[in-house]
Amino acid sequence: MNTLISVKDLSFKYPGGTENILNRVNVEINKKDFTAVIGSNGSGKTTLCKAFNGLIPHFYVGDIKGEVIVDGLNTREHSVSELSKKTAYVYQDFENQLVRPTVFDEVTFAPLSFGMKDFKERGQLALEMLDLTSIKDEFIWQLSGGQKHLVALASVLSLDPEAIIIDEPVAQLDPVNAKKIYEKLKLLNEAYGKTIIVIEHHTEFIGEYCKKVIMMDKGQVVWQKPTKDALNNVGELIEKDIFPPQVTQAIHRLYQNNILLPITLSEGIDFLKNHPVSIAQQPYPEKVKKLPTPIVSLEGVTHGYKTLNRGMNYVFTDLDLSLYEGDRVAIVGSNGAGKSTLLKMITGIIKPKHGNVFVCGENAGNTPPEKLSEKVTYIYQNPEEMFIEDSIRKDIEYFLKVRDVPDTEQFFSKLVERFHLKEIENKDGRLLSGGQQRRSSMAIGLGMRPQVILLDEPTASLDISSRKEMLLMLEQLKDSVKTVVVATHDMQLVAEWANRVIVMDQGEIVKDGSSHDIFSDVALLEKASIQAPQIIKLGQALNLNPVPLSVDAFVSCLVAESGEEKLEIY
Repeated sequence: MNTLISVKDLSFKYPGGTENILNRVNVEINKKDFTAVIGSNGSGKTTLCKAFNGLIPHFYVGDIKGEVIVDGLNTREHSVSELSKKTAYVYQDFENQLVRPTVFDEVTFAPLSFGMKDFKERGQLALEMLDLTSIKDEFIWQLSGGQKHLVALASVLSLDPEAIIIDEPVAQLDPVNAKKIYEKLKLLNEAYGKTIIVIEHHTEFIGEYCKKVIMMDKGQVVWQKPTKDALNNVGELIEKDIFPPQVTQAIHRLYQNNILLPITLSEGIDFLKNHPVSIAQQPYPEKVKKLPTPIVSLEGVTHGYKTLNRGMNYVFTDLDLSLYEGDRVAIVGSNGAGKSTLLKMITGIIKPKHGNVFVCGENAGNTPPEKLSEKVTYIYQNPEEMFIEDSIRKDIEYFLKVRDVPDTEQFFSKLVERFHLKEIENKDGRLLSGGQQRRSSMAIGLGMRPQVILLDEPTASLDISSRKEMLLMLEQLKDSVKTVVVATHDMQLVAEWANRVIVMDQGEIVKDGSSHDIFSDVALLEKASIQAPQIIKLGQALNLNPVPLSVDAFVSCLVAESGEEKLEIY
């Protein structure tokens, strides 16, 4: 029998909930499948996957009907520990499942806890499968985000499970490490026969790596299809706030007929070699004029922390940077480049060892963070860190009420409407889905009415629709928010939104320019672990200059033709 996971008429409702999160779900996943579970935030993706290894109903209790069978075991009749040998889970917040001090301690912890005599051999094999033997003796806290993610994967792999579930594999990783994660998952699937299940918003990765797709909506499985068929279903995907790969979107808009659309970059290039198009070149965008006085300035800033051997590891050395009113700044670079530290320094949470940081005329080094928070807001990478009350409403209103800000209720209603929080405004933020938490944390930060807003990975875990709404909200607040700074690995966000891109590498600013400047510098992209968005790579293959930064820009400068002349592809 080839079926590994069988779900039959599964319904589930969390305690205190009024509606089912899962509603009569029926689905089967075969051995050696590589399946993506897609759907808008709150559609039930994570809840379904937690039912695959018994977390539901043994850990997350609630009202449950139906059954889940994993490799012949009924999940309601077998413990999570038994099921973990069949189906492993790598969480979206993967750092929280790393519990041991060193890499080797971590990857041997699970088999050791089960009393397996070959626990060391199992840990060593897991490290070898993922090419992690070189960091075997490293402390976990010394690793980059990408390395930690791979260690979390190795730690569950040491139990040799039939299936591995990964929730949002690339949400907090730079593009190079994101690709590395998927390459390892492909290896586990093809070379070692593992069944891989990913919860994913990034359809470019789905098109490149996955074999099947399950689409969920309102707690139900809408369909389960081969990836090519799934991503060609453009109209239905967009209707459900799921956007196909940029290549697929662009060619769908150029050729409005029943053709088999490409779903990967290479397929898109091959398609355009055989389908004639003409080019209407677009002008370069005008550069933003800078005002003479910066809103934020860093002058000769040096910062570091002591290591175990009492040496000093410097994050920045003599760093200079100025941010101006009207700037929409994206700070990019690999994990560990110093992006988050820079943002925290602007808020006053971290004080520089040397140098000065000025924010709206205040010296951040001498000003308490609570005072600076009236002018600058920092929205954390992990949204749960923004929740201090027992409901989203209280969290959003907290800053406004303690400072007696007028029109609190009116402004709160506006935020709730824009971020679609009405149905969850009375729920505890810590009990929400990852995407709901992200939208709520945005509303909390914007509720402080700052002049400068700093966002650390704001689009992680958000579906495309929520990301667009977030950017729309920022645009609507531009009269009160003078400068917006985003630290991100989301290159589509960078290309489509930022008017200034700052590239960091090992604590240094290696380039400061426009999106066109950054994405045309091949050597820089490689040095800073940056991957240009798919649509930019497609434009470069067509030798478009300036290269289009979005699907809209790409479509506007190309016209599909019916003639025989073909565009030369480079």
